[in-house]
Amino acid sequence: MSNTIAPGAVARALTELWSPRIIAEINDSYVKVAKVKGMFDWHSHDTEDELFYILKGKLRIDMESGAVELNEGEAFVVPKGIRHCPSAEQECHVMLIERKSTLHTGTEITAHTRSIEEQLRPL
Repeated sequence: MSNTIAPGAVARALTELWSPRIIAEINDSYVKVAKVKGMFDWHSHDTEDELFYILKGKLRIDMESGAVELNEGEAFVVPKGIRHCPSAEQECHVMLIERKSTLHTGTEITAHTRSIEEQLRPL
């Protein structure tokens, strides 16, 4: 039997902001959690959708066509190719589902960029 996962507990244990950790694999996708606060970087994922699910707090996702505000328990899929910029006024815990090929900040390289190896490291 496999071990269970508590995404909220993993997110609470994180010490770095905007540095997701991979907690599970589903077919060709990773399930990740992150602790966020402040503003991330504008970026897009040209060939992959990205699901955001709010475990705790509130998250705003700005897009060129407008913004979405997510509350705890809500989810939103940013469609592939859409430039977006997540932000949170207060600490927010997020669960993400992305293809394994999804680069953290798309084709943009910023101070927030984390490699898959960094996202796979233990707490």
